[in-house]
Amino acid sequence: MAGNIFSKWFKGLDRTRKVTFSRLATLLGTNEITDETWDDLEEIFIQSDIGVETSEDMIHKLQAISKTLGYSKANELEGTLRKELRARLSTPDDPLEMINRAKPFVILLVGVNGSGKTTTAAKLAKQYKEAGKKVMLAAADTFRAAAIDQLQEWGNRLNIPVIAGVEGGDSAAVAYDATTAAVARGMDVVIIDTAGRLQSRYNLMEELKKVYRVTGKALEGAPHAVWIVLDSTTGQNAMSQAKAFKEAVKVDGVILSKLDTSAKGGMAFSVADELDLPIIYAGLGEKPEDLTVFDPDSFIDGILKAD
Repeated sequence: MAGNIFSKWFKGLDRTRKVTFSRLATLLGTNEITDETWDDLEEIFIQSDIGVETSEDMIHKLQAISKTLGYSKANELEGTLRKELRARLSTPDDPLEMINRAKPFVILLVGVNGSGKTTTAAKLAKQYKEAGKKVMLAAADTFRAAAIDQLQEWGNRLNIPVIAGVEGGDSAAVAYDATTAAVARGMDVVIIDTAGRLQSRYNLMEELKKVYRVTGKALEGAPHAVWIVLDSTTGQNAMSQAKAFKEAVKVDGVILSKLDTSAKGGMAFSVADELDLPIIYAGLGEKPEDLTVFDPDSFIDGILKAD
């Protein structure tokens, strides 16, 4: 089983590994450590979308450790680099244990349009249902008729109830209705899909704040989790988006979607560093089971190990 899980991570991180991190093997050869070694290493970090700030911090720490331990060959850096990368990633709580903390456990999914929010909501719903939970979906992205239709289609396919509004309707009312309906029906989990247009950022953020507030009025303590879905293919662009959402609502976790189609998996480190948020799930493929609970060790192995 462990081998299958690693294989999934290895395959899912193929592009990130080959496009950027594969250069590490050449760099961390038996050559002497020079100023050029550090420049090349920083360039690899930045190209993998680790981010300038995080990359510079890592280089400074590696240089300090290298000096303290008296490293002279580049290959001596490999173990230290792995430890430094691992130290930046936290192991998330098991989501299946997390959703037992309240009944119903209300999850608010936020993020920009195109990040994969609606599909992620459906994948989560399927996984939780298969784990024996009674799940409800809420189509609170009333700005896009396609999002409502898509979630209702998923609901029909998975035999999961969907509370939906009408296009242009009040998204907060949908969230409120879904939460109260979930309480009345004895549901275990409610997943609320929200709007993600950024053309009018102020309006969107005010709308999200209202959704957050009314969910709490429908059920004390709700929402119990606010997870932002970030498109891994957009790299550092997703970081500025995440900061805006984090300022508006109490985001407490990240889902990295489309990691399998991205060469920018290094953004996982800047998510942890700059946003100070745990990564809960990673999308390693199109199937519902490819939305995988984030495993920092498998992630690092998947980007560093040679083919």
